[in-house]
Amino acid sequence: MIHQIDREDDPRLDRYRHVGDARWLREAGLFVAEGRLVVERLIEGGGYDIESVLVTPTAWQAMEGTLSRAAVVYVADQNVVNGITGFNFHRGCLAIARRPAAQASLETFARARVVVVLEGVENPDNVGGIFRSAAAFGAGGVILDQRSSDPLYRKALRTSMGAALRVPFTRVEPWPDGIEALRRMRFQIAALTPRGEMSIEELAARHADENHIAVLAGAEGAGLTADALALADCRVRIPIDPRSDSLNVVVAVSIALQKLSQY
Repeated sequence: MIHQIDREDDPRLDRYRHVGDARWLREAGLFVAEGRLVVERLIEGGGYDIESVLVTPTAWQAMEGTLSRAAVVYVADQNVVNGITGFNFHRGCLAIARRPAAQASLETFARARVVVVLEGVENPDNVGGIFRSAAAFGAGGVILDQRSSDPLYRKALRTSMGAALRVPFTRVEPWPDGIEALRRMRFQIAALTPRGEMSIEELAARHADENHIAVLAGAEGAGLTADALALADCRVRIPIDPRSDSLNVVVAVSIALQKLSQY
């Protein structure tokens, strides 16, 4: 159903006044998809309950075919939308959807050949970039500790180009118990660190003989904690020019996944 919105104080758009408040959205069990491509993937994926979509007339014309599948669509001029949301959002399209009632259990990932495990990756752009690479290289899912950024946070979701909507993920608490649980599920825990004793090429060459590998990565700067490293089965480095100290975590995880996808 299409609704034309002409006033900023229209009560039907009250939820959109909170799109910049990540805490409010989480407590309400909601998340926001921003941008035409991400909203299209949200609608086409069919895995989430979409409450409504808010678009400018220009975005509506460009997306009419896809938006016709959404139950409720609000159309408003850009200045009205800016007044409601408080910012000039990306490419004239927002959607509000409900979070899953329960997060996936670790057992969901038991059959995956490769998963990514993130510790303390708080930058939403990095989390979004890792999900994009996980989708591109066929990773079976992403496991996050409680400090890592929310994959469904608006900025992370946008950076992932919607990949966080289709790559399974879960959070584990307390930490690092989740790493030990993956080991019991017969995952080889491969910690990415510049001081690794094994190169990523060596790990990839062995991958054919390993049923499951969990690529463990930490935040830039601090890296993985001592507790996480202690639970790793191997420490893996990506060879780089010795004049450089490390790689961005998205780049490191992407290289590791690409190498492992070849086997």
